[in-house]
This record gives sequence, structure tokens and C-alpha cells, in this order.
Amino acid sequence: MPRFKIQASRELAAKLLNTQPEEIAFVGPTTMGLSYVANGLQFRKRDNILIYHDDYPSNVYPWMALAERGVEVRLMNVRELGKIRAVDVQGQVDENTKLVALASCHFVSGWRINIPAIGKFLRQRGILFCVDGIQTVGAFSTTVEHIDFLAADAHKWLLGPCAAGIFYVRQEVQERLRPTVVGWNNVRCPNYVAQEELTFRPGAHRYEAGSDNLLGLVGLHAAMELLLEVGIENIASELLRKRTWLVPAIQEKDCTVLHAAAPPENASAIVTFFRKDADMRELHQKLEAANIITSLRSDRSGQQYIRLSPHFYNTDEELRRVLECL
Repeated sequence: MPRFKIQASRELAAKLLNTQPEEIAFVGPTTMGLSYVANGLQFRKRDNILIYHDDYPSNVYPWMALAERGVEVRLMNVRELGKIRAVDVQGQVDENTKLVALASCHFVSGWRINIPAIGKFLRQRGILFCVDGIQTVGAFSTTVEHIDFLAADAHKWLLGPCAAGIFYVRQEVQERLRPTVVGWNNVRCPNYVAQEELTFRPGAHRYEAGSDNLLGLVGLHAAMELLLEVGIENIASELLRKRTWLVPAIQEKDCTVLHAAAPPENASAIVTFFRKDADMRELHQKLEAANIITSLRSDRSGQQYIRLSPHFYNTDEELRRVLECL
């Protein structure tokens, strides 16, 4: 894959996030991008960060590890699974909070956070905002005007290969985020000759230490072209249309749907449900036997759920097959 093609991929990713190519890096999985942020920032004792303990572990463990460096890791309190509102963030940060790390959409409950409202509040107070965007990038508008860092692998709603994700770092904070992995690709080395000093390449390229995942980037490039051609707003409208009729139809099957009444700005294409006193693992296996691919998830209490994640290309008829199996 020629260098100019990689630059073209940066431009596509930048268009998807409404930012500049110089703020886009390709470092692989979401976990890697989030870990680069956790390990590359300088924290002092008494600093604290705010996270949500019931987020996907990729957005929990890198931050928990900071406790070894004397950072206070605060776990956000919310009333319902994944339902994080701007007011929840506002009430749980203080003058020592240096960073808030949240997911753009909860991987089980499907609740989408209000990124602009949370981001504006944090920016005004000088608090960094890091977002795990894997559950919305490619499905809903996920622009980064009010975000400092974002990581999203390609194998979810982006429709790309695994480990070919996007890593966004706002230009104004790139000097604060020290590259924690160093190699030939992110340090200047003319003619592949090691120099006496480490001089990092400009822009987010400084976080790409080694050889690029060329096969993955080819797939990611094609996927982004497809999504941008269809249009993210068109995709989002179609996903919410599906949800509008699917949620009540599932409720009619004596099932409880998480955040069934979520307003459009917080709703997503993730539709997660359970049936009281039912064996959800058995139901999951029944769906799988019918060639209906769902996810079996559980919360901290052990309650199990079935998660549906239809994308824009799934048909209403395919979703009706799910209802028949229920």
C-alpha cells in the first residue's frame, strides 16, 4: 500500500470524524489507542480521573492501571446500566480531575452519551476528554470538536477488519501525549539510519511506531468509502427507524428492553433485552441455530441479555425472523 494511499485513508477518517488528517493515526485496536493515552500523559499524585466501571474492559483497565502511579481512579455512579448524562459527569469531577474517559455508546445497554454537552463542560474546566468510539463511529455522527482523544477499531460499525482502527489526537494536545512506543516509523531516520536524537514525526503520525497494518488499512479504506458514500446521517436515520418498530415488537414478546424509551439523541442500533425467569443462554443458542447472530451479554449482577446490533444493510425481514424465534 503506497504512502499516498495511507494519506488518503487519513483523509477519509478525518472526514468521518470532522477533523484534520494530521490528527489521525492508525495504531490498531481500540485498546491500543486508549492505552497510548493512559500511558502517555503525565499525571501527578492527587490527580484523579473519572471512568465508568461497567464500560467495556478496554476502556476500564488502562485507566485502573494508573493507580500504580498514584492517580486516583474514580468510578462513576449512575442509576441505570450505561445511562451516563452530562449532569452525572458535572457532579462527579472536581478541581483535581485531569481526564474523563467514557464510551460514546454503552456496549450492552446501547445508551449514547451527549458528547458535545459533556465535552464542552470538560473543555471549559481544562479537563481532558477521551472517548471509546467503537460503538458509534460508522453508525452515528461521532465528531470530535469537543473531544481530545478517540479510539475506534474497524470491526464494529465501521465494517472493516479487526485491528485496523482509528486513533484521533487533538492537535493542541499532541505535545502533551508522549509516544510510549518508539520505532522507525514515528521517529525521523533519513535513509533508515538511526540518529543521535529522537525527533518525532509531526502530527498524529508520531504514534505509529512500526510497520503499518497494510491489509487492514486496505479494508478500512474501502469500508470508509462505502460509509461516506451512503452517508452517516442516512445510516443513523435507518438505524433509528429499525429501532422504532423493533423495540415495541420485542416488548410484545414479554421481554424487557434496556432503555426502551431512550430519546433519539441517546438511542442507538443496539437493542438489548431479557425475559424474566428465562434461560437467556438457551435462547441465544436457539437464535444461533436459526443462523441469527446475536451477542449474549451480562451485567455485574449476573443478569444475562441478548444483544441485537442490526446495521443499515440488515432488512426488516431479517429482524422479523428474530421475532419469530422469540
